[in-house]
Amino acid sequence: MPKIYHLSTCTTCQRILTEIDAPARGFDLQDIKTENITAAQLDELKEKAGSYEALFSRRALKYKEWGLKDKALTENDYRDLILKEYTFLKRPVVVAGGKVFIGSDKKTVEELKTKI
Repeated sequence: MPKIYHLSTCTTCQRILTEIDAPARGFDLQDIKTENITAAQLDELKEKAGSYEALFSRRALKYKEWGLKDKALTENDYRDLILKEYTFLKRPVVVAGGKVFIGSDKKTVEELKTKI
């Protein structure tokens, strides 16, 4: 079943869910604020995405607050940070048709629309 990791409080996520008509297409929606991503789910996403860094959001407010922009982060650091703080997961993350689509940039959303 196709799945979307998102934030229900994020207007960008909600806009994308509407654009792709996610509920009508039968997507399993997981609000990562109310239902944290598990280590197993994150590891599965990493396998599809190629790295934890690809799933990591440097736009998160806590990225600067925690002084992470001045540190050299490893793959294990990215994994631990995403599991510790949901805002570090770049979103939305859509898993459909064996592919993973990460983030909200226009190119990703357009590709998502053509692939699902």
